[in-house]
Amino acid sequence: MAKLKKVFCANCKKPIYRSTGRINENIKFEWNSYCSKKCLSQSRTKKILLVCENCSRCFQRIPSKISPHNYCSKSCATIVNNTKNPNKKAKFKTCIKCGKQFKKSTGNLKYCSIKCRGGRKPKYTSQNLTDIIGQKAKELQRVPTRREMERIGNSCKRVFGSWNNAVIATGLKPNRSHNQRMYKCAKIKAIDGHLCDSVSEAIIDNWLIKNKIAHKINVSYPKTRYTADWVISINGQKVFIEYFGLANDSPRYDRTIRKKKAFCRKHKLALIEIYPQDIYPKKNLNNRLKNKFKNFIGTTTKIL
Repeated sequence: MAKLKKVFCANCKKPIYRSTGRINENIKFEWNSYCSKKCLSQSRTKKILLVCENCSRCFQRIPSKISPHNYCSKSCATIVNNTKNPNKKAKFKTCIKCGKQFKKSTGNLKYCSIKCRGGRKPKYTSQNLTDIIGQKAKELQRVPTRREMERIGNSCKRVFGSWNNAVIATGLKPNRSHNQRMYKCAKIKAIDGHLCDSVSEAIIDNWLIKNKIAHKINVSYPKTRYTADWVISINGQKVFIEYFGLANDSPRYDRTIRKKKAFCRKHKLALIEIYPQDIYPKKNLNNRLKNKFKNFIGTTTKIL
């Protein structure tokens, strides 16, 4: 068994016993001995009182951060370094706008800030933007979308307020959105109290009431997520009614129309299609709708 010798913990001064080999190793590498990991951790984080070499101010620092020359702040270290190296003094220039001294950097700067320079110079002017949009429209043979003109999209928003305003300023008609409804739903109450999504639907709903055609609004097609604007029932048979107010105005809307018509054909469902030209101008409303509902006027219908 190796002979143990008594040494003292460098942190708490508690006596501990170590082998001769370990003691010699500590002496060789100038290591301290500690009785536990706790004392080792405390010794590493224990702050030591030092004096700043520039302003003589007292401050504390952990042992691992102590260097040959210690300063209480970066300012004191900079002062000493500039004193020792006078050739490295910062060079300053005078702003020709406000007369303020500012540190010289790379480039031939004459102003201390963007404000003194008169603001950031815009990359594009309004004339540049309209010329670019017009040129792109000639290439595509249509109005370009904002995604196709990402390079100038932000500039258009900054100069004109929006992309559509920039298109209008070019003399073109803006594209409508294909991913969203182009018109916001305005809930209009019909005579019977039904809340319709537009004035046009309310006109149709009121016409059904005046012609004594019982109906129900917003009814789902069988086993599908699509809904019809109205449905009527005669002799136990459902007849779906749709007002396609945005036909030929959006590819997304037109796809929905085709899917609804295909679904009705597949499941042999009766469908009455109404378009804007059927109700406008209003002088033609009565004749056109009577022609579409000729099999139901004067016939008893039921609300499902």
